[in-house]
Amino acid sequence: MSDVRNNIQAGITAYLDFLKDSGSSTENTLQAYRRDLTKFVDFARENNKLNYTEITVANVTEYKKWLGTQGLSPSSASRSLSALRSLFQYLLSENIVRQNPAKEVHNDKAEKKGPQILTGKEIELLLSQPDTKDIKGLRDKAMLELLYATGIKVTELITLSIDDVNFSIPFLRVGEGEKARFIPLYKIAVKSLSDYIEKSRKLLISNPEEKALFVNISGERMTRQGFWKILKLYAGMAKIKQDITPHTLRHSFAAHLLENGADIHEIQEILGHSDISSTQRYAQFLKDKVKMSYIRFHPRA
Repeated sequence: MSDVRNNIQAGITAYLDFLKDSGSSTENTLQAYRRDLTKFVDFARENNKLNYTEITVANVTEYKKWLGTQGLSPSSASRSLSALRSLFQYLLSENIVRQNPAKEVHNDKAEKKGPQILTGKEIELLLSQPDTKDIKGLRDKAMLELLYATGIKVTELITLSIDDVNFSIPFLRVGEGEKARFIPLYKIAVKSLSDYIEKSRKLLISNPEEKALFVNISGERMTRQGFWKILKLYAGMAKIKQDITPHTLRHSFAAHLLENGADIHEIQEILGHSDISSTQRYAQFLKDKVKMSYIRFHPRA
């Protein structure tokens, strides 16, 4: 334990091993913690802080300011600070430190922002980018169309199996058991999926028994990171200026349905929201959008 006590990096490694062994965190969460805590390692080295007993509330306050100089958004800086707070709480429970200096340094209140929504034109531009004469383009087209057609999360997209698609009705099954939901598919999405499965997937899979619906060039299940890179590529090709994430398509799906008259409770069911308040923010977004248009275009506003 002395190595942990006297070494910043060793303490982080021990904490991440603890989270992994406890099974309380997913691999994505562990990677996020590792990235955030690595920032603290950099800060500690810059300030010649070699072990945890040297870290004070003043040091953590300086770290908070330092994060602001690294080009991080307020939310990213707050997340890094929260990770440090959790790390010290673990060290405290292991009797490696006697106090949690990060506990006294609070996160700044993040400015609440509405969901990022693409316009209909931007959606069309994005969806038209993949080259459907190419096997990867067919796959990418199907993934993008499916996200916008259903509003599912990227995690749900990459965990889909070939058996989750029903072409006869047609619909997509998302989730398992009692939590499964069934989402209808429009014709363009059905065609994109059908073309991918018939012309592309069978050439991409490395094992005929592979159940994953979407696979990478190695023939294995698509990863979150892999899809993010694909989405960023096409967003750049479409010259969309705003920063796009997979959730942008989910937000756009919900807002566009609501804008065109869909019932908010039906949207809630499709998205899998347990609480209607999560869906109602799209209604608030549309109200704000109308208000902005009024102020911008009314001659006497």
